[in-house]
Amino acid sequence: MDLLNTLVDKGLRRETPTREEALAVLATSDDDLLDVVAAAGRVRRHWFGRRVKLNYLVNLKSGLCPEDCSYCSQRLGSKAGILKYTWLKPDEASRAAAAGVAGGAKRVCLVASGRGPTDRDVARVSETIRTIKEQNEGVEVCACLGLLSDGQAERLREAGADAYNHNLNTSEATYGDITTTHTYADRVDTVHKAHAAGLSACSGLIAGMGESDEDLVDVVFALRELDPDSVPVNFLIPFEGTPLAKEWNLTPQRCLRILAMVRFVCPDVEVRIAGGREVHLRSMQPLALHLANSIFLGDYLTSEGQAGRADLEMIADAGFEVEGTDQVTLPEHRADRGGCGPHGSGGCGPHESAGCGSQESDGCGAHEGGGVCGPAPVPRADEPRPDLVAVRRRGAGTDLAPNA
Repeated sequence: MDLLNTLVDKGLRRETPTREEALAVLATSDDDLLDVVAAAGRVRRHWFGRRVKLNYLVNLKSGLCPEDCSYCSQRLGSKAGILKYTWLKPDEASRAAAAGVAGGAKRVCLVASGRGPTDRDVARVSETIRTIKEQNEGVEVCACLGLLSDGQAERLREAGADAYNHNLNTSEATYGDITTTHTYADRVDTVHKAHAAGLSACSGLIAGMGESDEDLVDVVFALRELDPDSVPVNFLIPFEGTPLAKEWNLTPQRCLRILAMVRFVCPDVEVRIAGGREVHLRSMQPLALHLANSIFLGDYLTSEGQAGRADLEMIADAGFEVEGTDQVTLPEHRADRGGCGPHGSGGCGPHESAGCGSQESDGCGAHEGGGVCGPAPVPRADEPRPDLVAVRRRGAGTDLAPNA
């Protein structure tokens, strides 16, 4: 296919594709899907080999957010039955981080719900960062605390933070449809503040909120212009109790095309499969490793993910290897510019909503009210799968061991 040959050539040269080419990737048919994955996979392997970076989330403060982001289970007015707790103490956060590091995570992402941190919050998180680094040698730390005020990014950097995450989420044209309590420009400003402070900037998107192909291309091109080191791609978790609970717009094939488009537009950037991979990619998760070079290990902010051991087995079975702390994530030309932490690695990036979930059924699952277990009907790829969304009940904020 001439389109794919052109996109591979451009990706190997770090040349930006045209908007028309990016839209054409999203418009390819399922018959062409493996060709699209193979082409984008060439670009991924050129810049990142067969390495997969593991990242681990610690939700420092869950729920209780005053913002009204429609996709988020922690939003103002959310009726989702998630865990709600205030700030973890530094030692509690460090113990949670240690579980992820022991499971193979190279980076710990510290996330807190809310519009943005107060100076007192920055001091609290700074102490947490120092504690984690003292107790977990070689770990990288990314903070995700919302909108930053002047000077706060510098204070996080001084405390030892390597990166800061703040996602654009969707196109500027549709941003007001999903959030009214802050603006798209506010988010762009925070990414600029992270860049200016010498932090590795991480910014990504959420797919599946009812946006058009044009919206997806708009936000990815906007991200390319912002030039973050890491672009997390989230797939909406339609969490019950949120305004977007009925938005089941994604199939595994659609998710793969979106990841391929992001890879072609951002060829040398750490592309991370973030929230929603278990829910929407399902059994096709291994194919996505040919497009993205980074994933989250274990659970997410407010929902449960695939078992940590299953993540590691998936990576090995697909012929990839976990990236070590002694390996540089980003290509040399990016790592050398000094905004990527101690090992030139990328940022964080879960969307501030449910993150990701996996099915954890009791008994046969097909008959929740009891009865005889038998073969469950095979769902279509485009059917809603609320059975795959499980609220996180372990790890940070609980007395149960984390999933890592």
